[in-house]
Amino acid sequence: MIIGIPRALLYHRYHCLWETFFEHLNLQVVVSRETDKAILERGGVCAIDEACLSSKIYLGHVESLLGRCDLVFVPRVSNFGQRDNILCTKFEALPDIVSNTFRHRGIKLLDCNIDGRQSENELSAFMLMRKKLGKKRFQTFYAYMLAKQAEKLEQDSLAREQERRLEEAEGLKLLIVGHSYNVYDKFIGGPILHYLKALGATPIIADRVDRKRALSRAAELTSTMPWLFNRELTGAVQECREKVDGLILLSAFPCGPDSLANEILLRRVSGLPTLNLLVDSQEGAAGIETRLESFIDIIGFRQAAKTAKEASL
Repeated sequence: MIIGIPRALLYHRYHCLWETFFEHLNLQVVVSRETDKAILERGGVCAIDEACLSSKIYLGHVESLLGRCDLVFVPRVSNFGQRDNILCTKFEALPDIVSNTFRHRGIKLLDCNIDGRQSENELSAFMLMRKKLGKKRFQTFYAYMLAKQAEKLEQDSLAREQERRLEEAEGLKLLIVGHSYNVYDKFIGGPILHYLKALGATPIIADRVDRKRALSRAAELTSTMPWLFNRELTGAVQECREKVDGLILLSAFPCGPDSLANEILLRRVSGLPTLNLLVDSQEGAAGIETRLESFIDIIGFRQAAKTAKEASL
C-alpha cells in the first residue's frame, strides 16, 4: 500500500512523525514534490477565492498525488484539549475540503481526527487508522511510539542548532516569525531565506525555538491568544528579542490568525526593527528583494547612529 502525503501545511511540522509511523508499518510513503508554479496554479483553480495562499498550495499538492498512491493522508486537527490550544479552522475542515474538492477524481483519503476536547488525542487517532491500513493493534502502537521518539529527537536537535546559531552567528541576525508551512515552503519562504543569506544576514527561525519555553513566555505579550501555533511564535519572539537585530513577520495572504498575532507583535515589541511581509500569489521576487534590502539598510543605519551616539558620550 502506498500512502501519499502532501508537502504542505502540517507536513512541515509533523513530517518526521508521519513518515516514521508509516514506514514502521511497512507502508510505502510518497511525498509530493516541492511547491512550484504549476502546483500553485492548480491549487488556485481548485480552491475558493477566499482561501489563504497556504490552503491553495495544499490543494495543489493533493492534486499532484492523484494516481500516484492508494490513499492520501489528510489529518483533521482541531485542538489539543485546552481552550488556548486550538488551531486555525482550516486544519479542522481539511478532510472535508479535500474530499469534496476531488470527489469526482476518485480520491481515497486516509484521515484521522485529533480533538482533545472530545477525548480524541493523537495516540487514539493514530490507533484508529490501523483499521483502514489493515494493521494490528500492537504493531500500530509500536510504530507510533517509535515515531514520537524520532519526532522528539528531531525537535531537540533543531532547537539546539538554533541556540548555537543565535550565540555564534556573526553579522545581522533576523528572526523569521512565521508558520513552518510558510517558512519552509519553497514558494513562500524559500526565496526569502535564500535572499537574506545572499545579503549576509543569518535567518533565525522562530518555529525552531524550543516550543515549551516559547509557550511559557507567550503570556508576557498576550494572555488571550487562542491559537497554539501563533502563541508559540509570539513566545519565540519574547525568547529571542534580545539576541536578534530585527524581526520579519512572514504571513500568507489572507491569514486571519496571523493578522491578529502580527498586530500584537507590532504594538508590543518596541525598540526592534520589524518588517511585516505578506506574501500572495501575485508577489514577485523583485518586490520582496527590494523590501528585504531596504529593511537591512534601515537596521544598518540605526546601528550606525547608535554607535555614533555612544562614541560621542
